[in-house]
This record gives sequence, structure tokens and C-alpha cells, in this order.
Amino acid sequence: MTRFRLKTLLTGITLAVLLAISPVHARYAAEPQHEEALLDVISALQYNHYSGKKMDEQLSSDIFDRYLKDLDPSRIYFYAADVREYEHAREAIGLEILMGNSQTGFAIYNRFHQRQLERLTFMLDLLGDENHIFDFNSDLTIETDRSEASWIQTPEEMDRLWYKRLKNALISLKLADQTLAEARETLIQRYESQKSRLQQTNNEDVFERYANAIAHEFDPHSQYLSPRNQENFQINMSLSLEGIGAVLQGEDEHTKVVRLVPGGPADLAGQLRPSDIIVGVGQDTEGPIQDVVGWRLDEVVNLIRGPRESVVRLQIIPADSIDRSARRVITIVRDKVRLEEQAAQKRIIDITRNEQPYRIGVIEIPAFYIDFAAMQAGDPEYKSTTRDVERLIEELKQENIDSLIVDLRNNGGGSLREANELTGLFISRGPTVQIRDASGRVDILGDFDPKVAWSGPMAVIVNRLSASASEIFAGAIQDYNRGLVVGSRTFGKGTVQTLLPLEHGQMKLTHAKFYRISGESTQNKGVEPHIHFPTLFDEKEIGESALEGALPWDTVHPVRHGRFPSLAPFLDDLTHRHENRIANNPDFIFMQQHIERSREQRQQTSVPLNISEVRAQRDEVEQWQINTENERRMAKGEPPIRQLSELDDLLPKDSQGRPVNPEAESILHETAEIMVDFIDLHLSHTAQTSGKVVNGN
Repeated sequence: MTRFRLKTLLTGITLAVLLAISPVHARYAAEPQHEEALLDVISALQYNHYSGKKMDEQLSSDIFDRYLKDLDPSRIYFYAADVREYEHAREAIGLEILMGNSQTGFAIYNRFHQRQLERLTFMLDLLGDENHIFDFNSDLTIETDRSEASWIQTPEEMDRLWYKRLKNALISLKLADQTLAEARETLIQRYESQKSRLQQTNNEDVFERYANAIAHEFDPHSQYLSPRNQENFQINMSLSLEGIGAVLQGEDEHTKVVRLVPGGPADLAGQLRPSDIIVGVGQDTEGPIQDVVGWRLDEVVNLIRGPRESVVRLQIIPADSIDRSARRVITIVRDKVRLEEQAAQKRIIDITRNEQPYRIGVIEIPAFYIDFAAMQAGDPEYKSTTRDVERLIEELKQENIDSLIVDLRNNGGGSLREANELTGLFISRGPTVQIRDASGRVDILGDFDPKVAWSGPMAVIVNRLSASASEIFAGAIQDYNRGLVVGSRTFGKGTVQTLLPLEHGQMKLTHAKFYRISGESTQNKGVEPHIHFPTLFDEKEIGESALEGALPWDTVHPVRHGRFPSLAPFLDDLTHRHENRIANNPDFIFMQQHIERSREQRQQTSVPLNISEVRAQRDEVEQWQINTENERRMAKGEPPIRQLSELDDLLPKDSQGRPVNPEAESILHETAEIMVDFIDLHLSHTAQTSGKVVNGN
């Protein structure tokens, strides 16, 4: 079929689809540049994305569903009748995209915009009616998750849902010590602000949302950046504007912390954590907190940015809070992220076992970094992860360490080159990682320098936030049997993204995947530790497997490589000793209690709309937290607390003044105990065979 005939046919299909949809005010419409931009987007995805997906009826249907879900994930705006009307577009939408036609995407968004305005008007009308009396003593409840709920059928049903949402918001504010009048005013300002921002949406914003729904159907890391957001992305990559050093994402009407940039202001402050929800932003130490619920992500980011050394305050719902109505205000001083703040650091943990002293070296690596500019300028002292770690190992060897721990917790990755070269410090030579691109070609990176910086016993600590380059290193250490990997399952980020410039905007798309030398991908599954630690991170909320549409785990051919003696003979004994220790460790008991309590909370599918009942639940949770904290403190010989707010001042500080997390510190010390176990077992085994010394000096 010729291009002309195909375009004519598609134009007819598009017209039929648009006529089938009930007319709404067409506030937004595609502009001339969007046709070429959409063609570039779908072309880039079809011919460069790793998945190899091509447009067909199934992909067209999936994009349709994805767009509706991206717009209305909780099913609180569209009616079932709206969705039925759009069903006419399900199969045609793919053909339209192939022709650069985004009319259906804009038509659906126009209806979405209409429904949003209706809901905001409904809420504001209720709040503005001073004669309306809210009953906070009813037996009503509201669902906590509507992502799988049926689409709403009638306006009456929609009003009931939103009335419940309004009561829930009022109850949360009243429990935060606001009067009803103050709570009304807070919500009026919130919804007026949302309405104003909604009216500022332009055609470029709509096109970007539609293009991203298409990209996300290929995988969650692929993204279209409009010219405006392309500029913001480049600012974030170069860190040329001051901020707090946090990666954020929009989630429903909230702003969620994805990860902290190592060495950034938020990381150094030690108060903000991944999966925290930001609900308010305040300037300076005493400025008012601006409610940002319902704000666009880029607007929240702009509010958080500011002059260097200025103060920003964030009102957050802590990720580990059992009470989801809890609010906390934290203070961060804005600054640039400095390379030196990301640098690897060392310390020594001294342990005495049966009157025998052991020195366990620890190297914490926040990120895989390299100062490319200094390296390219020929600076012989340029900084990089591998160079810094090699220097720290030499210093630790001079201090007569018996084993080494490489701490990769919360390390979200960085330079692939550094992950490869760092592995080379612990093996004489050999492959370290495989990279397969969209064409199926596999490249193998490896270490060809026989020099080894540390030949003694070692362990790598990982957690759910260890990703990408961290997983490459941990996986290689595991595949070579070079050392123990302990902690919790890693993030599972095994894909590689690249940036493609377009005539209008830019594409970030997934074009390759990492594979371990064993042939297994790190994608989705991550790296499974030899010895597991309890974790407060919920794998259903954090990690690649929690992302809808993430590429699957798979394998390629393994690469031949040498191996150190198997660790399998030691693992049962090491695990048994580890489990016996933590069963009586106050910090691990505390962690397990919180894990179980959080699991119970997540199983609740609704919350009451009775303020007395909610207050009683909140008070019970707070008292439970105080009790479990005091149980831990008493077991450790520390004085009890009366209020949770006392903990901030009681937490120990590290050498840089950052609060030390007791649970994280306990995991590190337990890893040191495991290494002492390993040394004992290994020495005993070695004495029975060759009598070799395992010290790495």
C-alpha cells in the first residue's frame, strides 16, 4: 500500500474514532511540530529499543491501556462510559502513531482535563459551603488502593468517592493539629492551586504525556523529553543548579523520593530517605510550608531548587512510617553535589573473639564515579572509584586488617568502566560483565591487569538500593567465588539507556542489557546474596520488579572464567551462626518487629473516616513505636524515651556530623562478625590442606 493511500485510510479511521467519542471542549490540540516528533519517537523506539517491539494490534491495545493508566492510575476521574467511548480507538491508535497522528491522544486528554476540573470544582464548592456540616463520626471507610477497582459508573458514585476523599483529607489535617476552619482553608488553597496549574497545561505538556505513555509501554526507563524538560534533564545531569541532591518522581498526586545522590545535601543531612513522600516545601528556616499535593513534578523540583547555602524545608510522609497520616518537617541546606563527597571512605571494625583480636577493614562506596574532565586534561591525580579504593586498601593493609568489607548499600551505580576496573582489584584477570545490545551483539568487558590489590577474605554488602554498576561488581565477585555477598536482594537494574536527540526534544531509551559472566542478567531479579539480612525496604514498592513493564530476566551464554574455591562448604555454617546472633540482637529484633508490623499495615485495604477511630489507631501506632524503641534501648543499656521526637537528638553522629542509622550500623557490624566466622572456618580448612595464610598483606 502506498504511503498516500495508507495515510488516507488512517485519516478516515481517525475521523471515525473522533466522531465516535462524545464531543468535549477541545482545549488542547496537536501542533504541526508534533507530527514529526511522534514519528521520531515511534521510529526510535521500534528500531533502537532493546525489546525489539514493533507496532501491532497488541501493542496498540497496550498503549491505549497504558495511557489511561498513566492519566488516571487510581480510577478516580474517568467514568466507565468515557472508557467505553474510547474503546473505538484501541486498535486504531497504533496506526495513528505510525503516521505521526496524535489526535486521539489529545482527545482523550481533553476529556481527562474536563473530569479533573469537575472534581476540583466539586471539592471547592463543598469547602466553600460554610453551612455544610462534615460528619467525622461515621462508620464509612475509603479504599487505600483503587488501581484495580472498576471504573466508576455514575456521577452519584463519583461524588460519593470524592466526598470520602475530602473527609479523609480533612481528618488528616485535623489530626495534624489544624482546626476545621484551618483545614478547610488549607484544602481550598490546595485545590485552587491545582486548578490554576491545571489551566496552565499547554499542548506541549499533553504531547509529552502521550509520547511517554507510548515509551513506557516499551519499558519504564524509556522516556520522551520535550524541549523544556530536555533542558531540565541536562541541568540535572550536570548538577549546574543547586538543590538537595535527590531524584524524584510523580506518583498519583504526590512527589516520591526515588533515590538520593551520594554526597548530596539530602544524603549528608541524613533525614530524607528513598520512598519518602514530599507533601510540602518551605523556604528558609521559618517560611510557610507550601502544600504541593497535586503539583506537577517539575514545579515541585523548581520549588526545591534555590541559591547555594540557602535553606529548604520539606514536609514529608516518611517511607518507614506505619502511620501514613504522619507528617514530619526536615531541613536541608542547598548546595552542589561535590565529587569529593561521593568519594570512597574507609574505617576499621575491631572484634575480639575468644581473646583473639580481628581487624575488619570497611570501604564504603557511595557511587561509581570518575572525574572525566580531570582525566582527559591529563591530571595524574584525577579521582575515580578504583583509584581511591586501591589507595584505601593500601592504607588498610598498613593497619594490618584481617579481612575487607566493600559496602555498596544505597549505591545506585554510575560508571560502568569503574565497576569493571574495581572488580580487577580483587581478581588477577578475566571477564567481568557482558553487554548485549538490541541487535543481539554481545560485548565482554574484563580486567587484563594481573595486579591484585587485596587477596584476602572479603565480603560485599548490598541492599535493595544497590543498583546497576553495584550489581555488576557484586555479581562478578559472586561468580568468581571471590567473596561473600551479604545483605538483601539488589534493585535489579540491568538495562542501559542512551540519549537520542530529536528535531523536537530528546529520547532516552533502553538499548542494551547487562549480563553476568555466568550468563544471567541482573535485570529484574538483581543479585541474590549468599547470606540474607532483614530489610525494611518493600520489594513490591522498591526495585525493578516493582516497575510496571520492566524488561524480564533472561540469560545469554556464560563466559569461561577462572574461579576461586567454592564458598558452598562454608555457607550453611555461616548462615546458622549469623541467624543465631541476630535472633538475640536488639537492633535486628527491632527491625523484624517493624517489618512484620509494616506487612500487616500493607494488608489493610481501607481506612476509617471516623476521626476518633483514626486518632485511636494513630495513638496506638505511636505507642507501639515508643514501646519497641524502648525495648531496644533497654536491651542495649540506653535510657528510654517518652516521645519519638527525642530520637533525633539521641542518634549518634558520624565524623561528618551525619546521623548514624542504628539498623544500618548493626548490619555492618554483623557483616564483620560473619567475616570473623569466615576467617575461622577458612583457616581451619586451610590448615587441614595446605596451611596457607589467608591474610591479604
